[in-house]
Amino acid sequence: MTTQPKEPLLRMAKRDSISPRAAWGIRAGAFLLALITGGLLLLLLGHNPITVYSAMISGAWGSPTVARETVKIAVPLLITSIGISLAFRMKFWNIGAEGQILVGAIAAGWFGLFTATIFPKIPLVLLMMASSMILGGLYGLLPAICKAKWGTNETLFTLMLNYIAMQLVSFAIVFWENPRGSNHVGLINSQGKEGWLPSIGTNSYLLPILIVLALMVGLYVYMQFSKQGYEIAVVGESENTAHYAGINVGRVIIRTMAISGGIGGLAGYLLATGVGHTISTGLAGGRGFTAIVVAWLGKLNPFAMLLVAFFLVFMEKGAIQIATQFNLNENASDILTGVILFFILGCEFFINYRIELRQHAREEVKA
Repeated sequence: MTTQPKEPLLRMAKRDSISPRAAWGIRAGAFLLALITGGLLLLLLGHNPITVYSAMISGAWGSPTVARETVKIAVPLLITSIGISLAFRMKFWNIGAEGQILVGAIAAGWFGLFTATIFPKIPLVLLMMASSMILGGLYGLLPAICKAKWGTNETLFTLMLNYIAMQLVSFAIVFWENPRGSNHVGLINSQGKEGWLPSIGTNSYLLPILIVLALMVGLYVYMQFSKQGYEIAVVGESENTAHYAGINVGRVIIRTMAISGGIGGLAGYLLATGVGHTISTGLAGGRGFTAIVVAWLGKLNPFAMLLVAFFLVFMEKGAIQIATQFNLNENASDILTGVILFFILGCEFFINYRIELRQHAREEVKA
């Protein structure tokens, strides 16, 4: 006699669809639970949750100077997210944005150091920007060509290229170090500021904002209204379907990764000329990996990624503020940030899946 396996009391089932209102309701509920859980943690530590949350807001947006710093951190992150979202749309897992940022910074650094006396300031800025995008695009081409021609694993390929880029930066620093023997480049053109990201009026961060807004709109138009955007979407759905439709899949992969890498190189240019004004192995600061979170939480939508990028930077700046203001150790503030992010990230699971009761249990509940 065989017995049927017992059906579990609860099981997860993938949703066929969910309305935008319900999805945002789940996100709002997750955010509320995150605040409540974080508040309980703060109470255990002896702090008023409302006061701490207020301090987090002031740490990111409390003054014009602080707000500019927040924008300065968020813009390169958002640009990097836009770049990798292109690759992700065709199911090409570009984990190499960190390396593309670094090689872009190398290109900008070389022209800034060795051609500053040759070109006027504005042409020099344009040359540095173009070189960063070209070198970043070429770096993105390496895994794309290998994927298109020989079917290599792009995840491992792009990941390893990150470490090669770090060594390339270390190699460049050996020759560019200033002063000699210091093992760092120092501020590039600190006297005349040649090649530094120019200000518009008195605002030094308006140009990066305009650049990222142009990229957001450009990505939306490119994906929605161009033939190339349509090809990316078809390749992302099914390479076999793309072949049947007469699309050259290899060409789409190579072209898209060149653009994706070029945008990553642009982020490297902004970091080298508009943020730190120097080059180091830590220049990317993990943005290439954080951008993956931004792209996925934003559902590869550039306007949603804008909100996610600023939220993550807000959390980072807020954690620093409360650690200083309330004398919390770094681990405590990071735990609070982690709790909030856990709920925000976890809610995406419940948007895609629902919990179902066992059939008999549902009948008992109805009775």
